[in-house]
This record gives sequence, structure tokens and C-alpha cells, in this order.
Amino acid sequence: MKKDLYFQPLYFLFWVFFFIVSRAAFLLYHADNSAELTIAELAGTFWYGSKLDLSFASYLSAIPFILAFVGYLWKRFPAAGIIRWYTFVLLGILSVILAADLELYSYWGFRIDATPLQYLNTPAEMAASAGSAPLFLLSFVALALTGVFVLVYKLFFDLTKFRTLHFSWLAAGLAFFMIALLILPMRGGIQQIPINQSIAYFSDRPFTNHASLNMSWNLMHSMLKYGETSENPYLYLPADSAEQKVQQLYGSVAPDSAQHQVVKPGKPNVLFIILESYTAKLVGHLGGEKGITPNLDKLAAQGVTFTNFYASGDRSQKGMVAILSGYPVQPATSIVKVPKKSEKLPQLSRTFEALGYKTSFFYGGELEFANLKSYFVNGGYDKLIDKYAFPAESYNSKWGAHDHVLFDRVLQDLNEEKEPFFSTVYTLSSHEPFEIPIEPKFAGNDVPNKFRNSVYYTDWALGRFVKEAKKQSWWQNTLVVIVADHGHPLPAEDPNHAPSKFKIPLILTGGAMAVQNERINALGSQTDIAATLLAQLHIPYKQDYVWSRNLLAPTQNPFAFYVFQDGFGYITPAGEVTFDNASKRVITRDEGVTDEQLEMGKAYLQYSFADFLTK
Repeated sequence: MKKDLYFQPLYFLFWVFFFIVSRAAFLLYHADNSAELTIAELAGTFWYGSKLDLSFASYLSAIPFILAFVGYLWKRFPAAGIIRWYTFVLLGILSVILAADLELYSYWGFRIDATPLQYLNTPAEMAASAGSAPLFLLSFVALALTGVFVLVYKLFFDLTKFRTLHFSWLAAGLAFFMIALLILPMRGGIQQIPINQSIAYFSDRPFTNHASLNMSWNLMHSMLKYGETSENPYLYLPADSAEQKVQQLYGSVAPDSAQHQVVKPGKPNVLFIILESYTAKLVGHLGGEKGITPNLDKLAAQGVTFTNFYASGDRSQKGMVAILSGYPVQPATSIVKVPKKSEKLPQLSRTFEALGYKTSFFYGGELEFANLKSYFVNGGYDKLIDKYAFPAESYNSKWGAHDHVLFDRVLQDLNEEKEPFFSTVYTLSSHEPFEIPIEPKFAGNDVPNKFRNSVYYTDWALGRFVKEAKKQSWWQNTLVVIVADHGHPLPAEDPNHAPSKFKIPLILTGGAMAVQNERINALGSQTDIAATLLAQLHIPYKQDYVWSRNLLAPTQNPFAFYVFQDGFGYITPAGEVTFDNASKRVITRDEGVTDEQLEMGKAYLQYSFADFLTK
């Protein structure tokens, strides 16, 4: 017999082994897809999926660990029997769900999640969907998996197979420590960002990433988020009326042939620089505070700046999707949290890759942040550089490498990159806690001044990068797109809904520009960047980027739309209106705003969220 203290770690490994076998079963069931994978990719599904396996094994082990702890303190407590039946019931449930997942993946193309809950009120439809499934084979898989692991558990892992220690209090203390230790694998380690699906994404092939996912973890996560993605809570108008109003907005934009051409002819490199939290309130040429962004202001004078431009949302992951996919933002969730949806989005990286561009993404932090890694992997970037490519001594205390270190790596890699290239750089130093590695410009330790200093530092790092980039051969054939991921309530503590919180810079600059020192007053938001960029380069976009407008073409209905936590703002030349979806009330409304403008904002939210649900 084994000692008591071996039970907890071995029980944990029992579930890890179950998930390894489950993944192997998934790969075997979908052998046609698996046959297309390399040995490295097959091994990668187990390696990259292992953290999710460990995480869910921790959740499943928590109750047995607690029961074993109680058993050490109270000898008559039937811990072994309770744990045994708990394990057998879970094995049966998970095996049945796995069997269903094997077949449903063939139809859905994604691992099982909360989607079946949508059909609980239509059992006839569920039965019809199951009619063509190989029920005998799936039943055999579920029974075999359950039976084999029940037998394995009884032979090797049952608590009765372990010898009780003489020092029960010592055993209880160590058992309690093991309970606490489960928190680490639950959250995926000690890193800043808790574990999410992104950790399992490592390949350009969706099937490979799907095979890496732990089916049980994915289902649990989806169930917890089910209310955010299962139905449309924004039903303000009849569906056809909402659709008609939105189509009217996009249909009023003039053809691209009427656009103002600001980029030189040819096939330029494209360099996106996405600035963390860069609010217009601190950008001098946009009417913000002077002296904080001198380098950004110079770059604006060397190209085109959009002076009436807004973030589509208030979070980094929302801004990324709006910028790089031209897709609207959801108020209370984000499409990147649902990889099966985000993988259906167009991405500029894919568009340029199809045209022969080399693609890369640079970030000084963890790509798993807010599940963004899954989104970027689906973008097919040739190169993804993140925190772990930089030395630890270059990190700030919370997020990762400082911005000047990031820009040094970007310059180094672009100097070696084959042209044309499409590259995206995402800064982080102007995120809380606003730590900078240079002498601060503004005195004081108050939060607004720390924020000012962080923006000033990123501007310094940007200017330093551009100064060196201009010396390189690739600069003269490069279009640089500079935009913020979102705005910020600081330094004035704007309310969550305030338009001033969402106003951000958008600048087109670089050696590929045909004009300089132009100010464009067209109303727009991050979703419009894709169409504006692609139209300038004469690349077709209307089929894929249907939610994006060309801001350099005239329009009869200029507007900017943004969302905050369960609310939206809608801006036209007539004024600004903000609306709270929870209370169904207007928050603020300029005098010139009509009822029709408010209805248009409601229609946009309703129709865009309906599109999100269909992804």
C-alpha cells in the first residue's frame, strides 16, 4: 500500500491522464484532419493543451482534496466512498460529453460549449440533429472510456489503496497545503494573466488549435459566459428596420473612386503602431495638453491626422478587433473571448499575407492577455513576438518589456524583414501602473501625472524609433498607421460614457505618404480603419470588411459609434448622445440630437450584436 500523502497528487494526475486520453480519442475520431498534421503539430496539441488539462484537473480535484482532508481529521468520515462515487459520476458525465463532442465537431467545426443550451426548448430539433449521428459508436466510446477509467481508478487510485499515516495532524496539515496549491494550476501559474483558451492556440490550422483545447475546460468557461453570448438583449426595433437603418449608413458612402488619395501609388510596407491608452486629451495637435506628445505631433504634421476620431470600445481586446478586423465592439463581452467566433473574422494580416506580404506582431506583454493570442494566431502572422522574447531585466513590475526595448526589437527585425511587410506593434508602458524607465517630465506622484509621464515616455520611445527608422532603406516605402487601442478617463476622470474618454488619435504617416500636414475632420471610429487603409492601397475590401467605411471618401451620413459597459455613444455632426442599455435611458444628449439619431444608435447596436451572435 502507498502512503496517504501520495493520494492527492496521484488523484490529480488521474484526471490529467484522462484528458490526455480524451485528446487522443478526439484526434483518432477525426483521423482525416489529424493525418494532415505534422508530428510536431500532433505533439503540440498535447503540449500546448497541457495547461488547460492541469487547470481543469485542479477544479475536479478540489472536492476530493477537501474530503480527504476531513477524513484525516475525522477517522469515521467515509471519505474514500464519497470520493469514489464522485469520481465515477464525473467520469460518466465527461465521457458522454466527450462522445457528443466528437461528433458535433464534425458539424460545427468548434469544440462543444454552451451552444446546446440554445436548443433545450426545442427537443425535437435536438433529436433531429442527432438522427444521423453514429449513436452506437459514440455510446461505445462513452462506455469504454468510463469503464476503463473506473477500473484504473479502483485498481490504483482508490483512497482505500493508501496506508494511513500515524501522525494524522501532520497529514491533515499537508493535505490542507495541497488544497491551497491547486490555485496555481487552476489559474495557469503565477503569471499576471489568468489562463484562457489562448494558451492552447499555437498553429495556423484551426483544427490543430481546437484539438489542443481541453473540452471540459472550454465547456465550463462557455457556460459561465453563456448569458453574454446566447441571445440579443438589445431588441429596440423590428429586425428588418434595424438592418435597413444600418445599411443606409454604409450605403451613403461615395465610391472609392471619389476618395482623397493621400498615399503614393505602389505596394508599400504597412506598419501599424497601436498605442496603449492614448487619449486625445494628452495629444497636443488634437487640442489636448501641450508638451506630452511632441513626437506624435511631428509625425502628424508629416502626414494626415484625423481630428474627429473615436475608439470603438474601452478595452484593449475590443480595440484590437475593431482596428485589425474592422468589426464592431460588443458592450458587455468581446468576440475574442469566444475563439470559435473570432476565428471567422477577417484580419488585415490575412489580407496582406494573401498579397505576398510578410507579417509580424510585436508586443512587450503576454499575448494571452484577454484571450488575444487566439485572435492573433487566427490572424496567421508569420511571427508573434511577446514578453518572453525580451530579457526579464527589461520588464516593468506588472506587464512586460518597456516600450523603448520593444521598439529596439521592432527596428532590428524590420531591418532583416523581406519586403513588402505588414507589421503590428502594440505598446504597453502607458498602462497602469504607469511605470517608466526615464526621468519623469511631470513632478508629483499623483495618478494623473504618472499617466502623463507614461504617455510622454511612450512618445519619447516612439520618436527614438522613428528617428532610426528614417535612416533605413525600407522607410521611404512604408505607410505607418498610428492609432490608440482605446482612450482613457484620465487625466480628468471622465465618466465611463463620456465621448471625451473615447476620442483618440489616428495618423497616417511615413515615407509612402503623398501629402503632408493635412487634417481630416471626417467622423469615424476604429472599425473604419480597415476600409480607409485598403481603399488607399486599391485593395478590394467590401466583401470582407462589411462594417468598415472609407473615411477619405465623402458620405451623406458621417457618424462615430462606440460602446462602454452595457451602453453606447452615437455621434454625428448634429451632436452626441449616450445611452444606458440597462436602464433603457439616455445618459446625455446634445441639444441638436434628434430622435432619429438615437434610433440609429439603437439600430446599430442591435444589428451588430445580432451579427455577433451568428458568428
